[in-house]
Amino acid sequence: MPVYLFYGKSGEYLFYFSWQNNEMTRIGIFSVLFLVPVISVQEIMAQKDKPWTLQECIEYALKQNIQVRQSDLNVQNQIISEKLARAQRFPSASASVSQNFAWSKKENSSDFSSMNSTNYSLNAGVSLFSGFRVTNSIRQAMINRQAGEYDAETQRESVSLSVMDAYLQVLYANEQVRNAKNQVEATKTQLQLAEERLTLRSIALSDYLQVKSQLASEKQNLASALTQLTLSRVNLMQLMEIPVNDTFNIVFPEVDSLINVTDLPGADSVFRLALSIKPQIQSAKLRKESAALEVAIARGSLFPSLSLNAGMGTGYSSELTGLSYSKQLDQKISPSLGLSLSIPIYQKREVRSRIETARIGVESATLDELNIMNQLRKNIEQACADVRSARNEYEAGLEGYNAAMESYRVAEEKFNQGIINSVDFLIQKTNLILAESKLLQAKYNLLFSQKVLDFYMGRSLIL
Repeated sequence: MPVYLFYGKSGEYLFYFSWQNNEMTRIGIFSVLFLVPVISVQEIMAQKDKPWTLQECIEYALKQNIQVRQSDLNVQNQIISEKLARAQRFPSASASVSQNFAWSKKENSSDFSSMNSTNYSLNAGVSLFSGFRVTNSIRQAMINRQAGEYDAETQRESVSLSVMDAYLQVLYANEQVRNAKNQVEATKTQLQLAEERLTLRSIALSDYLQVKSQLASEKQNLASALTQLTLSRVNLMQLMEIPVNDTFNIVFPEVDSLINVTDLPGADSVFRLALSIKPQIQSAKLRKESAALEVAIARGSLFPSLSLNAGMGTGYSSELTGLSYSKQLDQKISPSLGLSLSIPIYQKREVRSRIETARIGVESATLDELNIMNQLRKNIEQACADVRSARNEYEAGLEGYNAAMESYRVAEEKFNQGIINSVDFLIQKTNLILAESKLLQAKYNLLFSQKVLDFYMGRSLIL
């Protein structure tokens, strides 16, 4: 029996089994999602030698994220529920067939007589009025489906924001590594110069050892930066549901060109915009409408219900020996038509309890909507404050870095000329490293804060 292994379009593995049986070939296809991780192998192979952009990382993560896929399945369930609700407007129909056999003892005899009969029936019914429960159920199912779609979009936005954060962490860690390497190379040059001057006895041994110690410290900083870069890459790959590998790489854009220090919009204007576009707000509004319809559906049970029923039956009995099977079926056709009116009088408070419970559901949905709006407002206020604070820190960090760089250049020139010792020079170098680190952190804090604010304004997260 040959067995073939292929990759499915959605990334799962498919096993094909084929075998011959009575000159007929049967093929069974089994999706073994439980055996292997659900990953898009084709996409990973296509990107193997190509750096990932932020857009590609987000798109891939949205395809593979379990929560996103579960929310999509929930939408499919809501679509099925909506179809079911709409189908309640249509009539129902059923058919039945019964075959009966009977035996009875003949009078004044030990013999038995037998009889068999066959009955056929066809029935149909349709609800004419049910207190608008069908109409309201259809509206509720449609609203629930729309709310589910907004919930799925909320989940996508959450994943996108997490991927963007992880992507920026990789960029930040990569710049830390680059700066650390530059510092190591610069100190190596200074150590070589110090060694030459030590040979000429123009500097003391302590000055040489100070520079050598500085190089060891900077190598340690480089090792820490490389470790942080590795951890950041692992975090991003795990968010994307990609097995950790050494070939994964991302595009490194020019971050400085992405920094925006223009005037910021007010939190109120951003909040008003977010109220009209954020999916969690739209979902909360729809959930409240659905809860209100639940009250209407429950109240519908207080009204009478009217239904139309129709049926037709026929049959055959062996006791009628003078008529053939077909003639009996023809002569025994009996159609029926009727209206059924049901008036609720007393239902042991079941309807009243459902109405009261539904009203509590409306109040709960209203509070949920208010809570989501308040949380959104707080998040936006925090985002605006973060951007403002990050911008101030970036401007101060840039000014401090420029000053530290100028001081370092002067100190480096003096050190090369032997005017200052290694202690004074290394103080300026340490100040430059600290200023560079603060500027780098402030730059990425500002970029992330800006992107979060763009997120609440409905703008693209693409770098």
